[in-house]
Amino acid sequence: MKIIVPMAGRGSRLRPHSLTVPKPLIPVAGQPIVHRLVKDIAKVLKQPVDEVAFVLGDPAWFGDDVVKSLEALAESLGAKASIYRQDKPLGTGHAIMCAKPSLSGPAVIAYADTLIRAEFDLDPIADSVIWTKQVNNPEAYGVVKLNGNNDIVELVEKPQTFVSDQAVIGIYYFKDVTVLKDKLQEVLDENVMNGGEYQINDGIKRMMAEGKVFKTGTVDEWMDCGNKAITVETNGKMLDFLKADGDEQLVASSVTLDNSKIIEPCFVGENVTLRNTTIGPHVSIGNGTIIEDSTVKNSLIQTNTSIKNANLENAMIGNNVKYDGNFTSISIGDYSVLE
Repeated sequence: MKIIVPMAGRGSRLRPHSLTVPKPLIPVAGQPIVHRLVKDIAKVLKQPVDEVAFVLGDPAWFGDDVVKSLEALAESLGAKASIYRQDKPLGTGHAIMCAKPSLSGPAVIAYADTLIRAEFDLDPIADSVIWTKQVNNPEAYGVVKLNGNNDIVELVEKPQTFVSDQAVIGIYYFKDVTVLKDKLQEVLDENVMNGGEYQINDGIKRMMAEGKVFKTGTVDEWMDCGNKAITVETNGKMLDFLKADGDEQLVASSVTLDNSKIIEPCFVGENVTLRNTTIGPHVSIGNGTIIEDSTVKNSLIQTNTSIKNANLENAMIGNNVKYDGNFTSISIGDYSVLE
């Protein structure tokens, strides 16, 4: 089994946090989004993963440190890492075709800005499975249309009249991804574009037209990381899941607690110092951060940051930040928000 992960986008909706770190590498509950996604998919598949192919953008943005972290991720699953580049933002179909040498055999394609929780077996009669989530407002999503056999027969983008309440979340299984590759090659050769981009849906529609069987794989939880508010919410949900699973140590043994309290669930990284501070619930703190005389709830704070005299809730703070709640002199860069 292969996992193909297009992750070339920088994530403009998550600025300023994605100005220096690509959005898929922003930590949620202590691990980068793409790391958690790939591990969770491997767990759902219940079969060995032999290759993880990552489609990255500009090397100046997705540099050697990113490549090394992704190679280590694949190695942790017993798989080899293949690294490809998408030089121009020409859409989802184009991104997949940048990994053309890896497009053979059974494969999962997953876009690296979402997290899932799911438990199911892949339908053995399906040529493809499209992961979906039941939503209350399907008109805001791309949804699947089903026939009487619960086969997917159409993909409909933001339907104004009801089609179904099963939203496509951007994760796909193909029994033989070569078929999708061939159809996407036709899309590229014929220059079929939507919104100025080559889309995966145009390849999928051609597969459906040839009678390929598409089924749904419904997830229990679909957690987006599209913007700050949703990412903070996702961090809280993930911490709840991790605490219930009990598989990860969420508070490092090197944490220094000085007249301070941690209200679970929280993730607290290595060499964090808390003085006269209460954190939690639903707080993630990166390595080397120091928080003093503060209360922090439902927030994401990254590495090597210093926070004093703060009362924070629903906050997202990046790396190497200095924040004093009693500030009188400030230096704030582009896209920063204080509310």
